[in-house]
Amino acid sequence: MTVTVKMLVKKVKLDVVYATDELLEKEITTSDISRPGLEMTGYFDYYTPERIQLVGMKEWSYLIKMTSHNRHQVLRQMFQTETPVLIIARDLEVPEEMLLAAEEKQIAILSSRVPTSRLSGELSSYLDSLLAERTSVHGVLMDISGMGVLIQGDSGFGKSETGLELVNRGHRLVA
Repeated sequence: MTVTVKMLVKKVKLDVVYATDELLEKEITTSDISRPGLEMTGYFDYYTPERIQLVGMKEWSYLIKMTSHNRHQVLRQMFQTETPVLIIARDLEVPEEMLLAAEEKQIAILSSRVPTSRLSGELSSYLDSLLAERTSVHGVLMDISGMGVLIQGDSGFGKSETGLELVNRGHRLVA
């Protein structure tokens, strides 16, 4: 399934600080979320720009202590083409340099009144439910002498009959 920034705004009830219609249609491809603390110090060796970037009180308090020039430079480096969105938790004030960098690099900025840890959990739960890999199989799951056994096969090949026969012989149907 495809998840867009706009879907995230609606589902998690986020406020749009900066975004264009195009930025709201940007796809989110992973349920992983980054808290870019080290990146704000200038360390980008293992930076993962394809993740949602979540700024909480720790990151924000570090950011506002930086000089305006350094703050702008770090944010410009953080905002890359693959970055779907930056979210600020706790309804913290958005620094002017963040807005400038977001406009320059075309990255949406959202905010939430929710505390960072709870917001991170809500985001992860929502994204995991939609982006998790799924595999469907036809089968009957049995408990045969304490061991789980999955009987698989195409529709009409006798899985259910085999399962019922095993139940008649004292084994348990799981699903």
